[in-house]
This record gives sequence, structure tokens and C-alpha cells, in this order.
Amino acid sequence: MNIREIIEVNTCIVGSGAAGYNAADRLWQYGQHSILLISENIEGGTSRNTGSDKQTYYKLTLSSDTPDSVYEMAKTLYDGKCVDGDLALCEAALSVPSFLRLVELGVPFPVNRYGEYVGYKTDHDPRNRATSVGPYTSREMTRVLEQQCREYGIPVRDHLQVIRILSDGEKVYGLLCLDRAAEDEFVLIKCPNVIYATGGPAAIYRNCVYPASQFGATGLALEAGALGKNLTEWQFGLASVRPRWNVSGTYMQVLPRVVSTDQNGSDEREFLLDFFSNPEEMLSMLFLKGYQWPFDVRKVDGGSSVIDILVYLELCKDRRVFLDFRRDAADGRFSFEKLSEEAREYLTRANALMPLPIDRLKVMNQPAIDFYLDNGVDLTKEMLEISLCAQHNNGGIDIDYHWQSCVEGLFVVGEAAGSHGVYRPGGSALNAGQVGSTRAALYIAKRREKVQADDAVFSALAEKTAAEMSGIAEAVYGSESNIMELKDRVSGLMSTVAGAIRNSDKIREALQEVELLSDRFNEQVRIDKPSQLQWVYRLRDMLISIRCYMTAMLDYAASGGKSRGSALYTDLNGKKPYDQLPDEFIFQVDDGKLDEMIQTVGYDGKECSIQWRSRRPIPENNDFFEVVWKSYRESGNID
Repeated sequence: MNIREIIEVNTCIVGSGAAGYNAADRLWQYGQHSILLISENIEGGTSRNTGSDKQTYYKLTLSSDTPDSVYEMAKTLYDGKCVDGDLALCEAALSVPSFLRLVELGVPFPVNRYGEYVGYKTDHDPRNRATSVGPYTSREMTRVLEQQCREYGIPVRDHLQVIRILSDGEKVYGLLCLDRAAEDEFVLIKCPNVIYATGGPAAIYRNCVYPASQFGATGLALEAGALGKNLTEWQFGLASVRPRWNVSGTYMQVLPRVVSTDQNGSDEREFLLDFFSNPEEMLSMLFLKGYQWPFDVRKVDGGSSVIDILVYLELCKDRRVFLDFRRDAADGRFSFEKLSEEAREYLTRANALMPLPIDRLKVMNQPAIDFYLDNGVDLTKEMLEISLCAQHNNGGIDIDYHWQSCVEGLFVVGEAAGSHGVYRPGGSALNAGQVGSTRAALYIAKRREKVQADDAVFSALAEKTAAEMSGIAEAVYGSESNIMELKDRVSGLMSTVAGAIRNSDKIREALQEVELLSDRFNEQVRIDKPSQLQWVYRLRDMLISIRCYMTAMLDYAASGGKSRGSALYTDLNGKKPYDQLPDEFIFQVDDGKLDEMIQTVGYDGKECSIQWRSRRPIPENNDFFEVVWKSYRESGNID
């Protein structure tokens, strides 16, 4: 393997989503122009390729007489459990400037006739802080930010896949990248600052709603010495398989027929009817899934999350599950009048009491139909296959309130950063990505604009790392390829044992298999063409991530953690909410004893280590204006 090129910049941004482009935009605004943005695939990633029926952006309330404040919003975020208070305060304080920057760049967030940015209430939101531009909010954000960066002339390099962060465990010195356009050549980037905007580790789950172009690279940050934080905390929910898309909101509120088939599409059954006492009870619960899309252990016993479990169990029978908008459930043998009051009133006010789900969907959300039609699925003619999927990692890399990891110079923003806890308001991830990248850019521009990477240390790390990565390439090349089989195997293990339903014994057994493959990587991995080398390095990153994530889950359970958020841990000391469920659904809802604690995970290249710390409280500032003004003039209040 050849090092074809060496690039030197002050800051390299890794990732071409909304957080990455915002980091570049802000750096340029703040006067730091020695920057480079790199991406594996400019057109890939979650920001550009994901959404929902109404993708939400979360910010401080900016309309009506609804009372709100920075501290109240910070408290809402902090109440998500296991959240650091200084991060919550930053996300609240910068939510309005970040939002208005997007407005200024052209994201068409709706206003009323008086110019108020109207909002609505979203998950875990006590106010009306949510807003949206429709299914593609994050895509619009990415588009306008990318355009601004192009107008600035910020250098962007596509097809560069980071395969190692050059670090001595304490500082960042640069990046080693595989040039995917050349297939067998390396590019070195010498930089004392890295803004890591790689998204969540999507590739580690087989059943996921992340776009197929999103992989993540959390393992490389852990390998570089950064700490994982809240790695146990994910969001799971029902999503279509092809294309990958949340079936939230109106997809459920129009009361589609839910059926399963065998693998060949035969033996069609409305399996939910076996569980509920009547069609109206079933459909009322299905309606709630629109509002309560994420799987939530608190909503299993008597709540809408039992729908997720029933779908999961049907899939475990080697069957396929579909939403059918062409026919009514139970052959129409239900009465709108007997639905829950909430469902009945909603459908009545929406003028959607038509006899077929597809007609209700046309009235309530025609763009929801258009989206699937644009992606080759005609809901008027065919059923939509769904599964229980990983959707968002609330955890990630541990950061301070400048979004810097414990490795000096490594800043982590967007979903790769662990700024959330067990629960988060819908749309808060989009806000967090903008705020975090702004904070990181400001700190770099004001405090690290003249930092230089040590030449001798950089050269030594680059030589050693290039030799190691070349050695891997040489060791795995030449035999019949098994790389995709291995990738599917380990991501399948994560979905099977470490998804929404978790059992410590099964996780421990799967972890042993992952560790064996990781420790014998060069002997077990095989490729037969240079174009597969990208998957070799990606599998390596996946294995590091999976080791850390599974270890975190085992430690959480061993430390007395119970079922919480989107994770149900089998616990035979608990209770089963419904007799007809199998024993793996005996569990205890978390009692909150770990709400004030944060679990961190370190990786030294061989072993994982776990530590627990108290979460940082929300700072209480009773600032006197003249004092703050003086310190701001002198230092910019950046420590």
C-alpha cells in the first residue's frame, strides 16, 4: 500500500452531513480557513438520506404565549436521564442561533402571518418546541449548509475513508485514509484538530432504519483513546425494510392492516388479532404508535409498545411482517365509534373516516404516499414490509461542553457524540448536531487556531499506522471473499441479542464470538478484489464498536440496571406483563437508581474497561451583565 498524498491543515472535518457542513461553515465564519472536509460518500449519510412522515427540528419556543426559557429547555433535555447538564444548557442556549442560521441560509421553516415560527409538541416535550419542513428536514439542512460551504470555497474531498485516527491516546496528530477512488492507496492528513461528524454506528445492526449509505466509525474514535458514553442507550422502532424509513405518525394513525406471511409471501395472517380482545382495541393501540413511535419499556404493559413486541415475536417465527393500506383490518369489522376517544376524535377532526387506510392517508398526508412512490413502492397496490429496527444511538463518544473528547484535538459532533441520555425529545438530535458543531468550531477558532501537530510524533505514528494497515490488507487478500458474510454475521448478532430485547447470557455468548473474530482478524477475514478493502477496514471498526457496546450492556445489567428506554432486559426476578408472552419478556422497569450516573467505556486495543461517574449538573448562572460583558470583551468567555 502506498501513501500517495500528505495533506496538512489546521482542522479536518470528517463527515458530510448537517453537523459536518455546519462545522465547516462556522469555522470559516470564525476566521479559521485552514480546513478540509472529507467524506466516504458525499451523497451518503443519514442527514441527506433519512427522515419520517414529518421530520422534527427541536428548539426553544418562538411563538404564541407559551412560556419558555433556556433553563427550562435545558431541564427538559436533562430530564432525559444520564444527561450531562452543561451539554443540555449549551443545546438550549444555542438552539435559537442555530435555528435562525438555518433559516438565514434558506431552510423554509414555517411562520404564521406575523412572522412567528410556529411549533408543535413532540415526544418528551412539555412545550411546543418542535418544527418541521416535512419529511426531509435534515436533507434541506444539509443542502443549504453544503451550498454555503461551496460559496466560501471550502475544500472538500470525496471518497476518503478514515481507517485510523493518528493518536497517542492523549492528542490527535492526524488521520490515515483509504482513497476509495484509487482502491489501494493511502492519504495522510496532518492536523491537530479533527471534528468527527461520522454519524451513529449504523453498520453494527443488521435491522436498522439508517440509510444503506450510512456506516459510522465510532470504533476508530474508541481505538484512538476516546471514551464511549451511554452506549447502552438506543432508540428502536418499527420501520420499513425497503426503503428504510420510520413508519411513524400518520402511517400508523390511518390504521393500516398489519399482516404476516411466510418467507414466500404466502399464509397471510392478521396476527395482532390473536392478542387483542377486539379489532377496536387493536386499532386504538396501533393509532398510538404514531404518537409513540419509539419502543419504550414503560409502554409495554397496557401501552402501545406491545405492538413492537408482537411484531418482533412474529419475525422470530421466521415470518415477514407488512403494513397493508389497501384493505381495512379485520375485513372492516370494526366501528369508528368504538375506537378510543383520542383516535376517534383525531380521525374525525382530520376528516379521515373513510373506509380504507389508503384513502385516510391521502387526506391526512399525501406526501407520505409520494415518498414511497418515489422509492419504488406504490402503497395503493402493494404492502409495505416492516421490521423492528435500530434508529438512533442516544449514546456515543464522551465530550465536554466544547464537544471535545478526552483526546485533545478530537471533537465529536452529531450522532457520534454522546450528548443524549435514555430519552430525548423528538428532533433534539438535529439541534444537538448544529449546536455541537458550532461549539467545536468556536473553540478551535479561538483557542486552537495556532496549534501545530508535532512533526516527529506525527511521522512516527504515520509510519507505524500505515505499516499496520498495509499488513492487514496483505494478510486478507487473495482467497475467496467472506467479508460480506462476516459483516452480516456480526451485525445479525447485534440485532438478535443486543437490540431492543436483551438477555445477558445471549449477549455474553455473542461477545465471545465477536472477540474471537476480532483477535484473529487477519486469519479469518478474506477478500478477492481490491474494491473490497473498504469493507475490511469497516468490519474492523464494527468489531471494535460491537465489543464496546456489548461490554457496556453486560456491565449495565451486572450493575443493577433494569429495563429502560428502548431496551428490555430479561430479568427472571421481574414480571411478565401478559401471560401469552414467552419468558424472555419477564422484566423489571428501571427504578431510576442509575439516572444520576453515566457509564463510560474505554478500549485499549485489547480489552474494554468500564467506569461510572456522576453526571454533571446544569450550571446555575446568576450572571451580572457588566461582569459578563467585561469578561466577554477580554476573552470571549471561552475557557
